[in-house]
Amino acid sequence: MKRPTPTGRHLALTGIAITGALALAGCGGSGSSGSSGAELSVGASYMPQPVSADMAAGFLTISNKGGTKDELTSVTSDSAGEITMHETNGGAMEEVTSFEVPAHGQLVFKSGGNHLMFEKLKRRPEQGDTITLKLKFAESGPLTVEMPVKSATYNPSTGH
Repeated sequence: MKRPTPTGRHLALTGIAITGALALAGCGGSGSSGSSGAELSVGASYMPQPVSADMAAGFLTISNKGGTKDELTSVTSDSAGEITMHETNGGAMEEVTSFEVPAHGQLVFKSGGNHLMFEKLKRRPEQGDTITLKLKFAESGPLTVEMPVKSATYNPSTGH
């Protein structure tokens, strides 16, 4: 049986399909390569067991593998009445309303630097407990973080 030869219309449709596929493959503009937005993740989270019954500090690292910066705008937890964000400049602690999470970078909260303050604790966390946090961002959806409570003298091997 002889195969039919492609018609001009068939060839034109095939050409349009190939052109469309190539155009879609190139979509995304400059700096795309799959990173058109922020790609956030959280690691190295911990809370040193607080010495105070109503206040504690928290530390973590937010990584952004995406090509767009984002901004951490708030942190909440059922464990505390309020969580505030602080930066340390020249030894002075100052409350801030947001922190930038740079594209292809990290926002690091560490002892002696940026940190979270858990205020009006509903109960004093003990070593071995886990505190659940919700991080909210300007552009990305919220992230839920399980923050382990470590000893009051815990010093992470990652340097924060």
